[in-house]
Amino acid sequence: MSTQLYVNEKGAGQINSDSCHYSQCVVIGNVAELSGQGGWDNDNNCDYDIETQVKHAFENVDRVLQAAGFRGWEDVYKLRSYHCNIAESFPLVVEALRKRIPGHRPVWTSIEVPRLAFPPMQLELEVTAIKQK
Repeated sequence: MSTQLYVNEKGAGQINSDSCHYSQCVVIGNVAELSGQGGWDNDNNCDYDIETQVKHAFENVDRVLQAAGFRGWEDVYKLRSYHCNIAESFPLVVEALRKRIPGHRPVWTSIEVPRLAFPPMQLELEVTAIKQK
């Protein structure tokens, strides 16, 4: 019987969970489903340029997965990215993926949206990961 484990990493993840009534991650068995991770830093500041937001969003995915007992991006098998300006941010995400996981290519859907939950956010990354045995 599978049980659900909800995880929030310390810092911005817990701040956002408390203020918006949601969890950063749910783990069911050996699978983790993450809420969208934006470009905020660990103090929950998000008003950065797009390059910095991409950097922070990637770090946030790693931090939440690690808080849930996963390795990080190496365990990600599915990525969904939401972009307020896909022409600007998509190439930055491609570059970040190549640097972060050069030998691993998760499936990926990328979507342009008019806006995201928090006004300064320009990018959101939502991932699904599987824990390697």
